[in-house]
Amino acid sequence: MISFFNEDVDFKVPQPRKTKDWLKGIIEAEGYKLNQLNYIFCSDEYLLNVNRQYLNHDFYTDIITFDNSEVEGEIEGDIFVSIERVQENAQELSKSFEEELRRVLAHGILHLVGYDDIEDDQELEMRNKEDFYLSKP
Repeated sequence: MISFFNEDVDFKVPQPRKTKDWLKGIIEAEGYKLNQLNYIFCSDEYLLNVNRQYLNHDFYTDIITFDNSEVEGEIEGDIFVSIERVQENAQELSKSFEEELRRVLAHGILHLVGYDDIEDDQELEMRNKEDFYLSKP
């Protein structure tokens, strides 16, 4: 099950049913089973506090992913998304808000299925996967 929540922002995911189906498709294509996935939409400040409290990082980010799975091959997690950061990134990258939002939503799942983006080659692989899934309806 995929659920969408808001913390300190008023935000509604565009086409929630279609978005959930698309996200489930990514999970299945990566060979995983969906258990429970929560997206929590919030502000920059809220996510900065999460970053400080849980990761000891003192910087803004667009997404933080927590893997709560206890069974190999199953997805269970919480993904925090800063709506402000997604809006800003979309403007900087000359992308629509919806496209950048979809990229970030997919990015969180890719972390949960084992992709990382710390090294340059990992980041390139992650971007290629995001682009691949963005091309899917």
